[in-house]
Amino acid sequence: MADPEQALWFAFKGEKLLVFKNGPVRVPLADTPEDLNLDVTFRWEIGDLEGHTCWAVETDAEPPEGMVFRGMRDFFFGVDEDFFRMAGRARQIVGWHATHRFCGRCGGETEPAPGELAKRCTRCGMMHYPRLSPAAIVLVQRGDQLLLARSPGFPKGLYSVLAGFVEPGESIEETIVREVREEVGIGVDNIRYFGSQPWPFPNSLMVGFTADYAGGELAPEPGEIEAAGWYTVHDLPQLPPSTSIARAMIDDFVRRQGPSPKEL
Repeated sequence: MADPEQALWFAFKGEKLLVFKNGPVRVPLADTPEDLNLDVTFRWEIGDLEGHTCWAVETDAEPPEGMVFRGMRDFFFGVDEDFFRMAGRARQIVGWHATHRFCGRCGGETEPAPGELAKRCTRCGMMHYPRLSPAAIVLVQRGDQLLLARSPGFPKGLYSVLAGFVEPGESIEETIVREVREEVGIGVDNIRYFGSQPWPFPNSLMVGFTADYAGGELAPEPGEIEAAGWYTVHDLPQLPPSTSIARAMIDDFVRRQGPSPKEL
């Protein structure tokens, strides 16, 4: 039985997480990173998982025997949602540390600010908080069909709903209208909030909505969208992993369509 006093160490080397080489994706459990022979350059407590304190760690060490550094995109299809969320939080905090060692205003060195998730400039006192980039993600529906599209960066065969980053001066609803028009050439209306999810690629907060088709012909934007089409629950392509809000939105759409003929 695991010692509840031991911590889970989410150790990153660059953008890759230290996990066991074989078996299910797991991070090491130990009293300290030194027990794992990890030379730690940064650490931050990030919460609790399965009764263990979790730490985000930056290291430049080689992996211990039986372990390997892997990119999170390599395994996000097959991990528990709570684990993925904690690993994503660790990735964002380590990334924030890596890009905020010095103040962007005066160039002074920063140090952790006591009592909050922030770094303070030792020269001018400016506070630096982890960056979050809000992104709108939307499921567009037309009767019993939903719009799915494929981006060039997706794994082979995978389709998903549309998404895009909020620009300065925009509301999220305005972002949805603009992104859908830019990416596939159609209009939408009746925009409704669905839910949200932190997403660590690289530091997003995905804010999900559903919307209704309001006119136009599909015209995928070159370089951004490889293909787009309308699908029913009976002809869905390969979908995003269950850890994603995109999949939660698609699954909700499927439930709202009622049972398929095979289930009746």
